Amino acid sequence: MDIVNKMFKKYKIVCFLILIAACSKSEIKEEVYKVENRARENYNNRTLQVYTTARGTALRLTKTSEQTFKDKVQPLETEIAVFVNPKKTFQEYLGIGGAITDASAEVFSTLNSEQQERVLQSLYGKDGIGYNIIRTSIHSSDFGLSSHTYIEEGDSSLQTFSIKKDKEKRVPFIKRAIALIEKEDLVFYASPWSPPAFMKTNKNMLQGGKLLPEFRQSWANYYVQFIKAYEKEGIPVWGLTIQNEPMAVQRWESCIYTANEERDFLKNYLGPTLEKAGLGDKNIVVWDHNRDLISDRANTIFEDPEASKYAWGIGFHWYETWTGGLPKYDNLKNIKESFPSKNLLFTEGCAEGFNSEKLQFWPNAERYGNSIINDFNSGVVGWTDWNILLDERGGPNHVQNFCFAPIHADTKTGLLTFTPTYYYIGHFSKFIKPGALRISTTTSRTAIESTSFKNKDGKIVTVVMNKTDAKMGYKLIVGNSETFLEIEPRAMQSIIY
Repeated sequence: MDIVNKMFKKYKIVCFLILIAACSKSEIKEEVYKVENRARENYNNRTLQVYTTARGTALRLTKTSEQTFKDKVQPLETEIAVFVNPKKTFQEYLGIGGAITDASAEVFSTLNSEQQERVLQSLYGKDGIGYNIIRTSIHSSDFGLSSHTYIEEGDSSLQTFSIKKDKEKRVPFIKRAIALIEKEDLVFYASPWSPPAFMKTNKNMLQGGKLLPEFRQSWANYYVQFIKAYEKEGIPVWGLTIQNEPMAVQRWESCIYTANEERDFLKNYLGPTLEKAGLGDKNIVVWDHNRDLISDRANTIFEDPEASKYAWGIGFHWYETWTGGLPKYDNLKNIKESFPSKNLLFTEGCAEGFNSEKLQFWPNAERYGNSIINDFNSGVVGWTDWNILLDERGGPNHVQNFCFAPIHADTKTGLLTFTPTYYYIGHFSKFIKPGALRISTTTSRTAIESTSFKNKDGKIVTVVMNKTDAKMGYKLIVGNSETFLEIEPRAMQSIIY
């Protein structure tokens, strides 16, 4: 028995020593983690560069400052601050771009070779603002000289399908644009404004109407033919939206789908048809309309497993403010919380009601800045402007629905006008790269708005907008480091560090 007791005591001592050793290792690991964590949070002596665009100045994406971070000091309530926490990451950035419509292609075709190259390099070139997303229409939209389809009227079997008209001006323009975009970064997608007239209840491509049930399969086949035709031209199609603005009866090309109708068309026709054609890898975006009714569309389609499996995500526009209300960013946040596996994509926005005297109208740019910041902070992965280029009238548009674009060309003189909107968009698209992760960013005052992304190379881009008439000083606090910056009145800044 004594021998057993002695052995048991030795066993307890050994176990105790093992436990101490284990605890020590754990404590050592914890201390190492804390040190490494502090190092990651500390940006002291890291150099930051500031680029600024400001109203009433010559500053246009201009480098205005270069300085370094120092130790963070507890901010006061009297100070304005932007807080960035790089340890908290969110959605992956898909990109930013705009639509190459028939109107944009028409205007582009009137320019001489030097002007054409300037447009392309300004938007897509390495020294431009870095667009990588391109949207286009499946046959015609309002932004063009007239309505057209790819088939002869009544050809439900699509025997006459041809993109010959697109190949005149639109396709060549798109090809020149994609040649300047890194292949792995290109996102090209298309949206229909209306099926051919004979497929609709009102027998008209304009003024709304609905897709007749007997043509649902034929219309689904139409998307397949579009994708194949464009890819034959060397234009890789990333995806498509089912219908542009499916709840708007417009005086231009339009078609109505209720939430149930879009759900059923997706799960019974479009999704299976793309799969059968070997195009199941194409990304399908639902809704493609405003933020106001977006939750109903998401709930209806994403709650249906058979429809949801075909949907990459949901697209939206910003025109819900026509009612006089404010943008409904909360609806986007709700969708991201409710359906975290689905993506949010801004598919269209523009400043309506063209007026040639307002080409330098600063509130147009601020509308873009407010939307891009708040959309990304709501979980959006990509942002698509409307027409990338329009003429001196805000067109051409076959129903006189003229609007603004980032670049306008006077087709009489060839003069190119770069609006403030071009530069405000550029504060995001030029510095944030596809694959970047959004990181936690908040502000202490509503007078400034901000968002941040961390690029794959480790560089962080924080964008700050001052929408007041006063010059403002603020602290940029990143982890345990800070720096003091100033921003001009009515200005946008990109800070890279």
